[in-house]
Amino acid sequence: MVGAGAWGTALANAAARAGREVVLHARDPAQVAEMARLRENPRALPGIALHEAVRPTADLVAAAGCDALLLVVPAQACREVLVALAPHLAGGTAVISCAKGIERGSRAFMSTVIAEAAPASVPAVLSGPSFASDVAAGLPTAVTLAAADAVLAEQLCDALGSSTLRLYFSTDVRGVEIGGAAKNVLAIAAGMVAGRRLGASAQAALVARGFAELLRFGRAFGARTETITGLSGLGDLILTTSGPQSRNFAYGLALGAGEPPPAKLAEGAYTASVLVELAAAAGVDMPICAAVDAVLTGRLSIAGAIDALMARPQKAEA
Repeated sequence: MVGAGAWGTALANAAARAGREVVLHARDPAQVAEMARLRENPRALPGIALHEAVRPTADLVAAAGCDALLLVVPAQACREVLVALAPHLAGGTAVISCAKGIERGSRAFMSTVIAEAAPASVPAVLSGPSFASDVAAGLPTAVTLAAADAVLAEQLCDALGSSTLRLYFSTDVRGVEIGGAAKNVLAIAAGMVAGRRLGASAQAALVARGFAELLRFGRAFGARTETITGLSGLGDLILTTSGPQSRNFAYGLALGAGEPPPAKLAEGAYTASVLVELAAAAGVDMPICAAVDAVLTGRLSIAGAIDALMARPQKAEA
């Protein structure tokens, strides 16, 4: 595991419960020493013990000497980390992106970033409805793991799956990536609705119409319908629009209430603009995501965004 935040720590515990020997990499040697001494990660998941098979390290070369590498860093940092890792990875090593975003500037999905920055590796993607605290604590969770090679995807699912973490394999890499990236932007919108206290009816409408946007975008970029309606699409959308345990929902909630957003990373805040750019280039109508981007960039107030969405011309539901 490269990345010792909450999600990286949770996945380290999950992989250890599946019988794997796990190296958990953190950049800060002080954090590594703290994790080794306390046998928990108090900065990210306080109170949850690290599995005995998890070995914290600050040595990136040691982390690269693995059968499979899970890259659990923010989407906008993935390329930089991979460039540092690439010289130390054995050819054919599976690199599994666990970030849910799209790279700004290049408009590249994470599998493309892996292929470009570590060309000798094999890209894969893990995504789905999963809060780090639930996975770390061993609560039942199901996610999707996708790789272009179905055999590899199934092998990785077998390697990481356990009685508490069920993995479904897929070859629809792009579909899994799209669900993870787009749902974060929609979760910010859901948080704004909650922060403005617009009611349960508005919340349900936003999730339903947001899913329609996700489905349109997915189809335009070659995603399979069953992927978008599955765990990594609809499943993750339901989870992240359900309450403030989601960082993206919490970010939107604060904005809607007129409060400073939380300091914790909300991937959707970085993904909104590039998602809207890709949608526009492909001729995909995504009014909710566009409204989130307009609010985040200061082009519209939240009240103005709501008014604009409600004033859109009447149309058939699609």
